[in-house]
Amino acid sequence: MSDRPELTYAASGVDIDAGERAVTLMRAAVEKTNRREVVGGLGGFAGLFALDAAKYRKPLLASSTDGVGTKIALARQLDRHDTVGIDLVAMVVDDLVACGAEPLFLQDYVACGKVVPERIAAIVTGIAAGCTQAGAALVGGETAEHGDLMDADEYDLAATAVGVVEADAVLGPERVRAGDAVIAMASSGFHSNGYSLVRRVVSSAGLDLTAIPAGLDRPLGDELLEPTRIYALDCLALVGELGVEGVHAYAHITGGGLAGNTARVVPDGLQAVLDRGTWALPAAVRLMEEHGVPRAESERAFNCGVGMVAAVAPEHADAAVQLLTARGVPAWIAGSLQERSDAGAPAAELTGSYRD
Repeated sequence: MSDRPELTYAASGVDIDAGERAVTLMRAAVEKTNRREVVGGLGGFAGLFALDAAKYRKPLLASSTDGVGTKIALARQLDRHDTVGIDLVAMVVDDLVACGAEPLFLQDYVACGKVVPERIAAIVTGIAAGCTQAGAALVGGETAEHGDLMDADEYDLAATAVGVVEADAVLGPERVRAGDAVIAMASSGFHSNGYSLVRRVVSSAGLDLTAIPAGLDRPLGDELLEPTRIYALDCLALVGELGVEGVHAYAHITGGGLAGNTARVVPDGLQAVLDRGTWALPAAVRLMEEHGVPRAESERAFNCGVGMVAAVAPEHADAAVQLLTARGVPAWIAGSLQERSDAGAPAAELTGSYRD
């Protein structure tokens, strides 16, 4: 009989029983996201979704994949894991809706050093909450335990979402015209971008995540873990009310900042001119600047208070603001599309000074 130690999957860092318990804990939250088109339930080898082709004239499927980035490091540091799943959903569905697509379903991928069922369930419960906010079904996913690659408390998230839009209703720069109003929609915080810089500031300045800095009304950790606002249903409602004749394009403000992302929906020959004086720079961004981040870098790395913009026909601008505000999304007219007088000028430009 060999005296060699018995080798098991669990001893190698993969606990199948813990994975099964995590599925049990998350099942109820996942099932709440079901749409009528979902076929089958959690636990199959693939998620099934019955697209009602008769509902559409010429449907296009849209897809988006993203993650949460280093905001996860703060979640680990504070041992709070119930919000980053909302961030994950926001990053993919708000990219989908930028072209006018309705999010249909989402699948997630969780890689971790050790499956702690309660932690995985908290993460996926957040993903389910985000799917509910977006009207998307969570039709499946994968939890992978990589004990020999990641620390026990380490994890990373990714997701892919699929949506649908009519071919003649795709939004984008092709629809944008001179004179269009740029409607800004307030962000809920840093969203899920710029956190490598945020964390660097927190570390270098010795900021206490449990303390309430001047200008904020809650602990810094709470501010930094505020989930990304999900705009998908609000943007779809705006198109439903005004049509593609009224709403021409959306830009999701992520890495690259407000000007950089708005520029992605500006056609050649035009320029989006946005007036900083129409909103106040968030206190959390000012805090980053007080500890060494230059204004130009803030405006490239952070959303600076605007998480989504819409290019809207000018005659519909006031109605757009009213509809979004009524839906609980603070919105305002931040600028307009103008003829670009200088071919070398940027496609989107911020002017003026932020409101006090």
